[in-house]
Amino acid sequence: MSLEEPDDPLATRDVGVTEEGVDYDALADLLGDTVIDRESHVNAEGFVVRPDEVQDALFALRDEAGFDHCACVTAQDYDDRYESIYHLRKYDDPTQEVSVVVPSPKSDPVSQTAEPVYRTADWHEREAYDLVGIDYEGHPDMRRILLPETWQGHPLSQDFSGEEPQVVTLREHANPLADDKRSEDDPDTMFINIGPHHPATHGVLHVETVLDGEQIAHVEPDIGYLHRCEEQMCQQGTYRHQIMPYPDRWDYVSAGILNEWAYARAAEDLADIEVPEYAQVIRTMSAEMSRIAAHMLALGTFALDVFGDFTAVFQYAFRDREVVQDLLEDLTGQRLMFNYLRLGGVAWDLPEPREEFFEKTRDFLDDMPEKLKEYHNLVTSNEIFQMRCVDTGILPPEEAKQYGATGPVARGSGIDYDLRRDDPYGYYSELDWDVVTEDGCDNYARVLCRMQEVEQSARIIEQCVDLLEDWPEDERDIQANVPRTLRPDPDTEIYRAVEAAKGELGIYIRSDGTDKPARFKIRSPCFSNLQTLPVMSEGEFVPDMIASLGSLDIVLGEVDR
Repeated sequence: MSLEEPDDPLATRDVGVTEEGVDYDALADLLGDTVIDRESHVNAEGFVVRPDEVQDALFALRDEAGFDHCACVTAQDYDDRYESIYHLRKYDDPTQEVSVVVPSPKSDPVSQTAEPVYRTADWHEREAYDLVGIDYEGHPDMRRILLPETWQGHPLSQDFSGEEPQVVTLREHANPLADDKRSEDDPDTMFINIGPHHPATHGVLHVETVLDGEQIAHVEPDIGYLHRCEEQMCQQGTYRHQIMPYPDRWDYVSAGILNEWAYARAAEDLADIEVPEYAQVIRTMSAEMSRIAAHMLALGTFALDVFGDFTAVFQYAFRDREVVQDLLEDLTGQRLMFNYLRLGGVAWDLPEPREEFFEKTRDFLDDMPEKLKEYHNLVTSNEIFQMRCVDTGILPPEEAKQYGATGPVARGSGIDYDLRRDDPYGYYSELDWDVVTEDGCDNYARVLCRMQEVEQSARIIEQCVDLLEDWPEDERDIQANVPRTLRPDPDTEIYRAVEAAKGELGIYIRSDGTDKPARFKIRSPCFSNLQTLPVMSEGEFVPDMIASLGSLDIVLGEVDR
């Protein structure tokens, strides 16, 4: 297997790192008196810390133990307390995990902010405040992020009835040009709304932009226009049958199989379900088909953003995406909302006649090198494209890590992080492929990453087809023997993630002993990646910001959930 391995994580001799993994006793010694209790989650140990000592604990874990990736922040409401959980991992080795659990009293749900330690906690904590009701002391911008400021109550708190009067009162419009966004001696400051109904925002995204002359002085993405209560709906569905159709609707641009796998991986590990090897190969093949379809759409829409080429590049990308869509339709019966994965395997075997499906797939793979060469001639070699993308939208690797960026956004900044290799699942560890990184840190590097990842996905699919063609007929098990009703043990908690088209798509589940999750949290890669837009855009021009936004390849259905 020719997978390049990341740098040896033991080389830094981080506190708590051993040959066997994480030494949680050493981490407990490191955290000292900040720890008031310990918990055991399926994925990692959890340290319970006081709500006024969050930063001390997180700084120690980041700076002395090397946990530089705040993957997710989960908030929930219990009968006797509120609770925040910071899911920490390492970019060098995401299998090394730890959770920091922060309880706060029901009467006064206030916890110290983690934003000075991990910048990505800015939006995550705002979401926790918005939906659950926990206030984070010291947060630089503690206000709602998905719901309007006038919203009454917090939808995921136990005391929310849904009958609160949601009346938007008439009020004097606030001056959008706050003092910190312009200077008195500079009359050239201008406030511009970009979106939420604008083709370059890739959905209902509102970008509040302040210009100083022609340069961007301040950018603030305003989200929440497409919030559909996905987490609440999953909490009302049964593990076995009712949750799986929802993931297709998060990143709804052909990446549904990848979304389904994120839920399947978390639920299967929670319930200790082992997926048959044959089904793992089918999952891996179909997931990479979804990745190609998603990257083709990203390339076509980005070219449309950058030089407005609808008739050539956009249509060419959709032409090749349609071929993948046809293959996925043959396999799943659907073109967009696949609902193909099942806990324990897949819904059904490959379409008959199998030889015809394999032939269509191989024809697509055989055409791929020439098609990619065509895209390089049309896109990456285009002078206008290079002028718009090279050295614009700069995202340094240290900033990308601070904001929890993953996927092509992180790999385009030289961060060698891919869960398919670094936290293996499915059949990836048995196949020959490479992780693609680029050091440009700009819009151009992110496009190159996606185009090269299409090549690697094609390599993976070809190897899967070879395996499936030769698989003995009497060993084609597509599903494990899963109980009709799943009831994981109460108070069991897990966080699992997969490498989706946009990056790390993670799911946190807490069970309460029933057939439905007590808490279901979606860690969206687009949500974290979108936070990097101000870093990439401030000091540049509006056209550069449009290119930077397109290079993030966000889908608002996944940002808002």
